[in-house]
Amino acid sequence: MWQQLLPGLRINIFLTVLCGLVYPLAMTGICQLVFPHQANGSLVPGKGGYVGSELIGQNFTKPGYFQPRPSAAGNGYDPTASGGSNYGPTNKKLVDRVQAAVDQFRKDNPDYHGPIPADLLTASASGLDPDISPDSALAQAARVAKARGVGADRIDALIASNIQQPDLGILGEPRVNVLKLNLALDRQFPLR
Repeated sequence: MWQQLLPGLRINIFLTVLCGLVYPLAMTGICQLVFPHQANGSLVPGKGGYVGSELIGQNFTKPGYFQPRPSAAGNGYDPTASGGSNYGPTNKKLVDRVQAAVDQFRKDNPDYHGPIPADLLTASASGLDPDISPDSALAQAARVAKARGVGADRIDALIASNIQQPDLGILGEPRVNVLKLNLALDRQFPLR
């Protein structure tokens, strides 16, 4: 009987050590050497420590800051409850939530009269998307310029300088990282 069990036991132990220890340690080491910033969470340094991650959205509510897309993660931007709402397009809760977002956007941005970009009204699949479209940033530019006491053209230029193009020129859409944009705002046009 042991002649039949020992080969299976040896393979089990070998694969456990290989796949459970050697491979994860090797990948961690390679990532720390080749991509240390990304391997450590893409943390963004700020005054007195880290202010966030490039990869996880966070809420900004003051008028002098660009606001991210809505979050359905927990009570909003909760990384431990990442996930979308899973509401379908005919779900009354989704319709009500989007209408509330439209009303809030119009209240917060009275100088904007165009169509509201969809990513300012709907949550991403994770609820933690750190990026908005350039149109979403431009839709908020007048409010931010007014709160910061600078011309809208200067805010538009700042947005343009923070647009990230699709990866490899074809993967994804142009986007603006909200945290990085708000940090650039604080550097160039500090709140009074």
